[in-house]
Amino acid sequence: LYNKSNYPPYAGGGGFIMDGPLAKRLHKTSEMLELYPIDDVFLGMCLEVLKVSPVGHEGFKTFGIVRNKNSKMNKEPCFFRSMLVVHKLLPPELLQMWDLV
Repeated sequence: LYNKSNYPPYAGGGGFIMDGPLAKRLHKTSEMLELYPIDDVFLGMCLEVLKVSPVGHEGFKTFGIVRNKNSKMNKEPCFFRSMLVVHKLLPPELLQMWDLV
């Protein structure tokens, strides 16, 4: 379905942050491209047309949190303060995190 050997840079699922003007430009661009079945890649295709490159941020933990399960740090709100998106937490862990922060 994709005619190039590599996908363009894209923001890997779960969440991303952008400003309003970029969102409007992406909307217009998305209407000009053929829809691609992988949403993250489609976003990257739109960004490529706009000549905008996604930038990584340490606050996006899309592969989960590397931590010692028994560490006291897990009960400290500061452990979570810089995280924007976190994957691979079980529902009880999410509730505990939100209670802390």
